[in-house]
Amino acid sequence: MIFNTLLDLDGNGRPIYGDSPFRVSKEHAFVATGAVTTVVPLFTLTGSVMVTRLWGEVTTDIAAAHTAASWSLVETAGATIYLTAVGGTTLSSIKKGSIILKDGLVAAALTKIDNVAGAIKEPTTLQTMSFSPIILVKKTGAVTTVSYNYTSTGVPTTGAMRFFVSYYPLSADGSLVAA
Repeated sequence: MIFNTLLDLDGNGRPIYGDSPFRVSKEHAFVATGAVTTVVPLFTLTGSVMVTRLWGEVTTDIAAAHTAASWSLVETAGATIYLTAVGGTTLSSIKKGSIILKDGLVAAALTKIDNVAGAIKEPTTLQTMSFSPIILVKKTGAVTTVSYNYTSTGVPTTGAMRFFVSYYPLSADGSLVAA
């Protein structure tokens, strides 16, 4: 794919990402697995893309013991490149309708917006965005996926989420599809 369009800029010269021209979603039900770390492949990467939004919506209440939630780029060659902090965020007992998102630099944990008492989310600094764009490049000769990682501590975890990614292709073959 070749796109000959410029990004719109705001009054400060920053790109206005809005809804990226491409968005993919994937449903996932968590299965009771005991005390293990689980990597869930969500989206398969081809070429190079700029991810402008990466988020998940809880569609069925998540049970207890769902910890260290994070996103990563995983290659079949075994390398894992984290897109959010390795230590992750605890999502134990989070309710349907709650949201998680990539909201900062790679060193920052994913953000949890828990709907237990209603919630808002705004950028930490005036004139910045809530989502944090990141450029992803597929490893040559390896299947590369954007994955969701979590740990079940002691008790199995259950529940379900719908994950979304919005992106712009940067290379002629740049795309993300549900894994």
